[in-house]
Amino acid sequence: MKNLTLIVHADIQRALADTLHGLEQVTGFTFTQVEGHTTQDEYDPSLSARDRVIGYTPHVRVDILLRDEDVDAVLLALRAADCGLAGRGTYQLVSVERQGQL
Repeated sequence: MKNLTLIVHADIQRALADTLHGLEQVTGFTFTQVEGHTTQDEYDPSLSARDRVIGYTPHVRVDILLRDEDVDAVLLALRAADCGLAGRGTYQLVSVERQGQL
């Protein structure tokens, strides 16, 4: 098993959710509101005036538990999706040693 973690701009949350719901390999996912603090280029078109003034950008962390064999297909589908993700997010993939319910 793998945990795919995405960090994306908050304004694409709804479109990303619709995309993830449409992928058969994705049986569920979790959204967590986070703040992105980084050195920002003042000409970045994805930054609003609000983002520039308050000094951080609202982001969403998305955690998706996937079978190993589904990771590449999901990443490919996300790259091809028309949900506003292109150039507006990062991902991290880690192995899950164990998972279950308590």
